[in-house]
Amino acid sequence: MKDTNVIEGIQTMTQQKISAKNVQVRYGDVVAIKDVSVDIAANTVTAFIGPSGCGKSTFLRCLNRMNDTIDICRVTGDIHIDDEDIYDRNVDPVQLRAKVGMVFQKPNPFPKSIFDNVAYGPKIHGLARNQSDMADIVENALRKAALWNEVKDRLDSPGTGLSGGQQQRLCIARAIATAPEILLMDEPCSALDPIATAQIEELIDDLRQNYCVVIVTHSMQQAARISQKTAFFHLGSLVEYGDTGQIFTAPSDPRTESYITGRIG
Repeated sequence: MKDTNVIEGIQTMTQQKISAKNVQVRYGDVVAIKDVSVDIAANTVTAFIGPSGCGKSTFLRCLNRMNDTIDICRVTGDIHIDDEDIYDRNVDPVQLRAKVGMVFQKPNPFPKSIFDNVAYGPKIHGLARNQSDMADIVENALRKAALWNEVKDRLDSPGTGLSGGQQQRLCIARAIATAPEILLMDEPCSALDPIATAQIEELIDDLRQNYCVVIVTHSMQQAARISQKTAFFHLGSLVEYGDTGQIFTAPSDPRTESYITGRIG
């Protein structure tokens, strides 16, 4: 009979998707992230919370090398996805971002049709052999984003003509059309009304069945509703990371408790 601890250890190893060790981010002489180490599991929603300017979005952008686009930004430390060093010189950031999709704070559909918005990534990466393949990819992505039934009869209409919540779901469909394994979401509901927010939250809960989802949110209530793991950032440091229930009900660090109870932030 196998030792239970060994079995649990093997399961933990296979579930781990992202591993960050001693990550530091500088903008010129300013240190934005200080020695952050965290392991993020597959098929889990992990929420990054903390006051404005605490570094949570900066760290999120490290996970698909979006900070590469900022000339004065320097990232040090190690970030591995499935045991691959994503900052290795042989890693193509464009290919990495196909594997690690991103959804931003404000819906940003391209000035194209709904179909072409979703098809854009698969075209770039050569994922479709013909137009029939592309149609299947687009439909599948829109279904996963819970948008297909609302737009299937107007795929040639502009994506910018959709409502705010629909635009954000279109952006999610665009992100998952390249068959990523990880979805990064930077405050995806902050520009949406409560009804659209509830729809996106329900969608995120569905998406974690197939993706590792990492979300930055300014809403502690949202983090508590949709995440299984929560990381609390403060002044560029990762203060505490653990099960969401534990973080919100019995945090181990007094700074976390102060933020949760509204004394800081």
